[in-house]
Amino acid sequence: MIRFKTTLLALAATASLIAGAAVAMPPAEAWEIGPLIRGRNYSVGMPLQPSPVRGGGLAMEFPVAGRGQLDALTTATGPLAGARRIVVRYRIDAAPETRFVADEAHDETASVSLYFQRRGDSWTAKGRYGSYRWYAPARAVFPLTPGTHTMTVGLDEDWVNVHFRPRAQDPDGFEGALADTGRVGLAFGSLSLRSHGVYATGPARFTLLGFDIE
Repeated sequence: MIRFKTTLLALAATASLIAGAAVAMPPAEAWEIGPLIRGRNYSVGMPLQPSPVRGGGLAMEFPVAGRGQLDALTTATGPLAGARRIVVRYRIDAAPETRFVADEAHDETASVSLYFQRRGDSWTAKGRYGSYRWYAPARAVFPLTPGTHTMTVGLDEDWVNVHFRPRAQDPDGFEGALADTGRVGLAFGSLSLRSHGVYATGPARFTLLGFDIE
């Protein structure tokens, strides 16, 4: 097993995967709340980075209805080729009456899931760029609910690209993204709109406790 790399160790990602080196989860300042696309942050009303948590981990407050949305939390990495799976541990704290809402799909359950992105993504989803971002399979899209949770997703499962084309139908695109990964992290949205944002109806916090690539 390896622990995820910090930005400073991103260039050594492939070597670490092969060697099985243990490296601590990146600190809060190595993560980005975004995405940032052509100078615009699509996580409206959010800080650029999460806050460190005493004892390890990082945290961020969900935006409250009418004050913005949370789209993604990512960190830089090197290639994921050679990894078997990603294991994430996180905790959500919120009052019992607080609800989570998918910003662009109010009729769907607000969710969090894994995704990774190939370097050089144009964010247009056109042509080859349709396979520059890969999202976890539907069974690994988790509803946002209070409590401590673990998500485990194998990299041999049927991840889907931007157009929901599964890896089995685009193996070259998937393998290319694994071999040239630039960022990895969490997408907040819904089943059909993975990273299109969520918000809460009251105060709520997301704490990332662990992010392991094995």
